Amino acid sequence: MEHTLTPPTDAELRDRLKAAGLRATTPRAAVMRLLGRGGHWSATEVFDEVKVELPGTSVQAVYGVLSALCEVRILRKIEASAGAALYEVHRGDNHHHLVCVMCGDIRDVPCAVGQAPCLTASESHGYEILAADVTYRGVCPACATV
Repeated sequence: MEHTLTPPTDAELRDRLKAAGLRATTPRAAVMRLLGRGGHWSATEVFDEVKVELPGTSVQAVYGVLSALCEVRILRKIEASAGAALYEVHRGDNHHHLVCVMCGDIRDVPCAVGQAPCLTASESHGYEILAADVTYRGVCPACATV
């Protein structure tokens, strides 16, 4: 279930940022265009790609953009392993992730069971539960044959 997305147009980017209450800055649009291609990206990978388009961009600026876009749920931050966090477009489908513990490959998997949240907590402590994030860890087929 790996998603390849159709990159948004500049007008769609501006509209989405405006609807989220954010200004449509050049760095925000560049990050959204990049992640709009699909996949899971580390902040370093985002920076490396964005600096080609915007040579004056700093790592700190990229982190600021990623944080702002996650806050308004345009992007989703995934902390799938002990390594760097990854970012993807927030699709609102509450999908989960499968991560290879050997090579770090990450794949999307559909929601575990039923409607979001997929899992029912045994104790909610009075919280209104909005989502359940699940990361399955295992060994991918390529690493299993090594």
